[in-house]
Amino acid sequence: MTNPIIENIRRSLGHSVQTPLSLRPSLAVSRQPESVDSEIETFLNEIQKLSGVGQKLSSAEIDASLQALVTEQNVRKATVWETPRLRQLGVSETLNTLGVELVSPNASKHEMALCDLGVTEADFLLPETGTLVLHSSAEKPRAVSLLPRIHLAIVHPDMLRADMHQVFVEAKDHHYLVFITGPSRTADIELTVTLGVHGPKSLYVWIVDA
Repeated sequence: MTNPIIENIRRSLGHSVQTPLSLRPSLAVSRQPESVDSEIETFLNEIQKLSGVGQKLSSAEIDASLQALVTEQNVRKATVWETPRLRQLGVSETLNTLGVELVSPNASKHEMALCDLGVTEADFLLPETGTLVLHSSAEKPRAVSLLPRIHLAIVHPDMLRADMHQVFVEAKDHHYLVFITGPSRTADIELTVTLGVHGPKSLYVWIVDA
């Protein structure tokens, strides 16, 4: 007995019961990375295409860059991941010196949503799509990257990965991953794109090689 739904699909495809199955398509070959400088350039170019702001900084330029960001974006309240690297760079201390109120990264969602700025790192960077990949953990709550109106990710070239195959292999033991490709965006029925409706309106990515 034949299934009428399956038969309709066969007719639509121009197939019959006797039509042989097509061969399974070959798996895509993993992308081979280029030089670190080239990968950084590709990544930053993609960030720009996605309406983000990306730049390469030295650790000595962090304080001045934070001051410029706070001034330009009128940042009054911020939340920062409490990771060793961000502590080493003195991000929280600099923001505090600039008069920014700091909110615990483990605060309630309501308090986090009132923050102007959320500062994180990233665990992986995908140059071809300008994508940040973040592990979620008690030390690195995902709300910091999702609720404040501005997301700043301070990253390192060591986080660059050739493609998602490599990311999934390295992250197989992690239960939660956040993939971020540009600021939050949505479109209405007329395809008018609006930024920041369901998350950060602005994305800044600073690559710090130190």
